[in-house]
Amino acid sequence: MPATEIFDDLSTLADATRSRMLLLLERHEVTVSELCTVLQLPQSTVSRHLKTLADGGWVASRRDGTSRYYTLSLDDRGTHVRRLWSLLRDHVSLTAGADQDARRLKNVLARRQAKSQEFFESTAGQWDKVRADLFGPGSYLQVLPGLIDQRWVVGDLGCGTGAAASALAPFVARLIAVDRSGEMLQAARRRLRDMPGAEVRRGELEALPIADRELDAATLILVLHHLPDPAAALAEAHRVLKSGGRLVIADMLPHDREEYRQQMGHVWLGFSEEQMQRLLTAAGFERMRIIALPVSATAKGPALFVATAVNA
Repeated sequence: MPATEIFDDLSTLADATRSRMLLLLERHEVTVSELCTVLQLPQSTVSRHLKTLADGGWVASRRDGTSRYYTLSLDDRGTHVRRLWSLLRDHVSLTAGADQDARRLKNVLARRQAKSQEFFESTAGQWDKVRADLFGPGSYLQVLPGLIDQRWVVGDLGCGTGAAASALAPFVARLIAVDRSGEMLQAARRRLRDMPGAEVRRGELEALPIADRELDAATLILVLHHLPDPAAALAEAHRVLKSGGRLVIADMLPHDREEYRQQMGHVWLGFSEEQMQRLLTAAGFERMRIIALPVSATAKGPALFVATAVNA
């Protein structure tokens, strides 16, 4: 390391105000105005010191809307710089000025939190609408697949146009979407074409084009009521799932919409909890859980349930 660089760093850190700044910026990202409040200095002075630190490679900044946040940045500096800062930090942190800075910084951060809290308290009654307007009505649900193990192979059985498959595919190692309808699969292929881990296969749910124990998890979403033999489809799901693999089923609770048989080809008018328990147990699943879903005020169809089970 050239001696001139070492002397440049020593010159930069020789100023007590800049050293106190770095101590603050090591702990939190802060704006110029927040630094002014903490250090009790005018903006021109704070900005001048920040420019010196930035020119020396000691701080980095990022823009967030109309604000710019500064932080200590040593990632691209050599070992000697980190050692120098470690020695200086130990000294500066023991000074009375640093103690006062820490107390004022705590108040500044508390004000940040208070502003956020005031917003939520004032909009609590309208928050669902605000969030839906900003990010879409189902935005909070789109993050939930992040709970899935990224190493999993998942099967969307009876995938239809691939809506569920497209929500799951970015979060798993592989996704296999299966359906018997060529028209549905064309739509699914279009939806999944930019997702390298997704593949579409045509086949019957009672004879899946998937190898034994290939899947870590599988879904059957609004599918079983279309099948003459749900037990056969569940037996196939059992075959293709690994031991300990998880099955998720969504379908309709029992209802009296007879017209669905003619209009939409429904074979079953929903399933009761007892029916699902029997079917899943007979197929070899265990640890079943069946939960009725809340009914949407705008939904025109029957109430739904979700059933989960584990392959024995």
